[in-house]
Amino acid sequence: MSGWVEVEGLQVCGPNGPIVDQVSFQVAKGEVLALIGESGSGKTTIALALMGYVRGGCRITSGAIRVGGRDLVASRERQLQALRGAKIAYIAQSAAAAFNPSLNLMDQVVEPALAHRLMDRASAEAKALDLFRALGLPSPETIGRRYPHQVSGGQLQRLMAAMALITDPELVILDEPTTALDVTTQIEALRVFKRVVRDLGVSAVYVSHDLAVVAQMADRIVVLNNGRVREQGAAEQVLEAPADPYTRSLVAAAQARRPHPSGRVEDAEAVLELRGVSARYGRGPEVLHDIDLALPRGGSLGVIGESGSGKSTLARVVSGLLPAASGEVRLAGRTLAPTVGKRTREELRRIQIVFQNADTALNPAHTVGRLLARPVALYEGLRGAALEARVRELLDLIRLPAGFANRRCGELSGGQKQRINLARALAARPDVVLCDEVTSALDTVVAAAMLAFLAELRRELGLSMIFISHDISAVQEVCDEVAVFYAGEIVERAPAADLAQAARHPYTELLLASTPQLRRGWLESAPVCAPANIHR
Repeated sequence: MSGWVEVEGLQVCGPNGPIVDQVSFQVAKGEVLALIGESGSGKTTIALALMGYVRGGCRITSGAIRVGGRDLVASRERQLQALRGAKIAYIAQSAAAAFNPSLNLMDQVVEPALAHRLMDRASAEAKALDLFRALGLPSPETIGRRYPHQVSGGQLQRLMAAMALITDPELVILDEPTTALDVTTQIEALRVFKRVVRDLGVSAVYVSHDLAVVAQMADRIVVLNNGRVREQGAAEQVLEAPADPYTRSLVAAAQARRPHPSGRVEDAEAVLELRGVSARYGRGPEVLHDIDLALPRGGSLGVIGESGSGKSTLARVVSGLLPAASGEVRLAGRTLAPTVGKRTREELRRIQIVFQNADTALNPAHTVGRLLARPVALYEGLRGAALEARVRELLDLIRLPAGFANRRCGELSGGQKQRINLARALAARPDVVLCDEVTSALDTVVAAAMLAFLAELRRELGLSMIFISHDISAVQEVCDEVAVFYAGEIVERAPAADLAQAARHPYTELLLASTPQLRRGWLESAPVCAPANIHR
């Protein structure tokens, strides 16, 4: 049967050979097809090809792509431009890279509708407001006046979804669209996406490494590995009775994740302390309120909460990127200066941060080798062969071949960039690592390996860690304790292994109930209570 979207024998080649090789699939009108596989499997390359686009240095060497009867491979660039943003919409993985920091959010959300002359400005803004409400954005009437840096990562991701959906496209490509969202917001976003597909009859291609999310969204699944199709079929069959060994390994990795904390560090001295810390951006309201925390040497504290709850702000205050409005941050018993500019080189080395968005954290002009070599040269003074050896050691730690040292970030997948992001922090041999959504861009298998690696670092190096995440299962797997943040305050603390049983605050209970499960139909039975309805 002919599909609304048809991909036949697609091959996309880069400088080092095929990235996607002989991929074929179809998507019916109103159907959601998921592309799954580990980082570097070709998921995003295929998603971009569905708009007739390939990254620099790559080209479509064979095959056909048809959307609604239009042959994209044979189309001219002007014809493709008329389709992109109007008939074919793309929701990218990195919202931070998709927005212009000099324009307000409303101007950017309505731009596709105005550029394709689909409606006037007033109608476009009215539709944008409807989408803001549907996507659960705070203060929908005024959020459009803000700029990208004035909203959280999760809020920016939802705004990008609004920008894609404003034109009522025929094909929506969703490339990890809920990666930056907390679990409660993710539920509402997934429900909106499903409703759009159903109500508008659009086709959708959903790229994800989160099998629990795929189980809620997909009608059919294509499993990719090293650019080739390993298995495809109905979602129920692929998830519940996978035929291919690789697919079975993905499903097993998703099912196997259980709380495996390394054990609470008892009676250890506090390497990091926060005493009465409050913080705000500019003259705005306080984002953190009177936070008291103590991180023992070798300990791991998980921080969970909704988008905008103050999780990333905590990391910025500890690292000195944002000065505290009040209170103090202490490292090994000594009060730190509030900003990085006033801290010593040794203090900077001892606290390292791994940012949520690798796209904005890594300089695209530099090779991976140079990105990793700079902190090594700065803090250890290595040069020449010794420096190159240390770079190879760091790449080996994050399970990437030594040849990646010669690549630039534009040649890497989202998951690979996030691993480079982590390796750069580890290059300083820090005492404390602040991991801000460090596994959010990683596929299930690589994320599990990363969590195991972080646990190994703690054992071998006595590394202390604050692990910020909306993935509760990841927090339980790698942390000793969990602090639940809500509206800038800690509303609950509990041992990670006992969180489900020890939870007393209604917001903690909501988070636990909102974590997606690897079974079809879970989304329909998931809680509908919004965090805004939870009271302290």
